[in-house]
Amino acid sequence: MILNIIAGVKWCNIYITNNSYHHKYFNMKIYSIAILSILLAVVFLNCTKKDQVVAVTTTNTTDLVAYKTSSAPVIDGTIDAIWDNAQKLAITPTVPDAGNGLFAGYIGQKFPATLRSMYDGTSIYFLAEVPDDQKNIKSSPWYFNTTTKLWAQEPTAKTFDANGVLTREGFGEDKFAMLWNVDNSTPKFSTQTCYASCHVFTPYLDYSVTPAVLKSNAASGNHYTNGADEKIDMWWGHPNRGFAFNKMDDNYQDWAGGPAITNLTGGNGNGRHFDDLVVSSTSATWPFRPVYTADATQGSISNRQSLKLNGTGTTVTVPLWVIPNSTDDFIKASDTLAGGAAVKITAISSDGVLTFADGTIDPNISTDYQRLGSSANSEVGAKCFPGNIVAPVNNGRADIDMVAIYTGTGWIYEYKRLLKTNDVLKQDIDFSSLEDQPFGFAIWDKSNYQHGIQPNLMLKFQK
Repeated sequence: MILNIIAGVKWCNIYITNNSYHHKYFNMKIYSIAILSILLAVVFLNCTKKDQVVAVTTTNTTDLVAYKTSSAPVIDGTIDAIWDNAQKLAITPTVPDAGNGLFAGYIGQKFPATLRSMYDGTSIYFLAEVPDDQKNIKSSPWYFNTTTKLWAQEPTAKTFDANGVLTREGFGEDKFAMLWNVDNSTPKFSTQTCYASCHVFTPYLDYSVTPAVLKSNAASGNHYTNGADEKIDMWWGHPNRGFAFNKMDDNYQDWAGGPAITNLTGGNGNGRHFDDLVVSSTSATWPFRPVYTADATQGSISNRQSLKLNGTGTTVTVPLWVIPNSTDDFIKASDTLAGGAAVKITAISSDGVLTFADGTIDPNISTDYQRLGSSANSEVGAKCFPGNIVAPVNNGRADIDMVAIYTGTGWIYEYKRLLKTNDVLKQDIDFSSLEDQPFGFAIWDKSNYQHGIQPNLMLKFQK
């Protein structure tokens, strides 16, 4: 009780001192009782207020407390002072062993990060800080191979020889994701979060051969749920999908047609879809996957095409659009429009020279467009072209505003979303009830598929 009173006094910023050592014992006792009575009353009154402040300095390993705020942070990648009011949750997403070789070379890697959250009457806000000594957002860049005299793209993940020796670092992206249970529709999510829809361990019958054979999911780790009404909201902080336009990419996961289909297709049973897409008909592709409506051109498209060497020779792949002499991480779709900075490659010579409408690019005269470094220190030339053309996400995919800032030592991701969106397709999590929400968090570091996972986290709202 005395400790509670002392804590209450400290919390209320009430400090009482008594520098007199000459009072009689009786008077001192009466004085002490009176003071303690006053303190009890003060603590009682304050601790029964409905707007009691949660101790924001407390951290644990699973709970993220969203601080109730009357002043919203500015979503600009600068950490405003108001964020000091929010609890900082330390997490360490770790790359698991998926059991199918998909994460080989990354298993056990840890990506420490911190999360904070706030909310007001309309929106919820998040701040993620991820230490990282290297910025990687130019996915699978093009480079010129001086030996083969051909253009090629770097791998998005580490590559190894037959003895398991690293032959080349990956050139994937730094990104992150959050998963949420839409309307508590996915029962397993409450205890498994991220793993509730990940089916990398599930074998399937491969009907591409006769007779069909049981195979492991060695090719991919696609997500899909286990029931027609089960959906998971998936938020991506993805460099090639909205990242460059201050948006996250809002996706969802469903059951991909159900076990009768996913048990046959295995890795092809992909339940991940962009928001706004729905099953368009009862028709299906081989073997029997449902067909979803088409997405408008948004997010990113591959920056590649096929041309013949010297116009008549062997067909090779080369970049489709380039910005000559640029060191930018992105080529935006707007760059490819009339008057934009990008030019379209129209021809390729046998020695690798690229031709466009008003000139050429000769990759032989410097290392600007070439593969550099050893397997342990892989690099590319400063002017190597991005592997994707990026465009803004729109409509339901654009529900989440985000600014990503690389500081030189790590990433600051600051983002917000309405507590309740205009979604009528049950593809978004609804926070408006302020109920506790389980979630999972994932971090990629210079990779495409391989990522660290932090499951079984819980968002709680300060009332």
